[in-house]
Amino acid sequence: MFVRDGQVLLVRHTYEKGWHLPGGGVKRGEMLETAVYREADEELGATIRDITLLGVYSNVAEYKNDYIITVVSHDFTIGQPKDDEIAAYAFYPFDDLPPDAVAGTRHRVAEYQANQQPQIGAW
Repeated sequence: MFVRDGQVLLVRHTYEKGWHLPGGGVKRGEMLETAVYREADEELGATIRDITLLGVYSNVAEYKNDYIITVVSHDFTIGQPKDDEIAAYAFYPFDDLPPDAVAGTRHRVAEYQANQQPQIGAW
């Protein structure tokens, strides 16, 4: 989750409807922190200088056996996307997310706004 000046960065994928938090997968043998930096660079051409944990979530909605780990960065630079997964990206005020922002994104933004301790739960 990229946060700046009371706004959050959301992305629209080329392969899925709605606005989402940026994200990606961890490759076999890759450390989580390395994956965060790599995915940010691949998807947004982003350079991240800090990350903190927001939460760890079971992806039960899609009947998958995986986990979603959400981190927050306040110190970053956004460049140009390096692959064709991202159709668009934009910053939105926390209280004015686009109507088609997906439920998981809305939940994570609300948790961040509530300044909650790192969460463990369902996506």
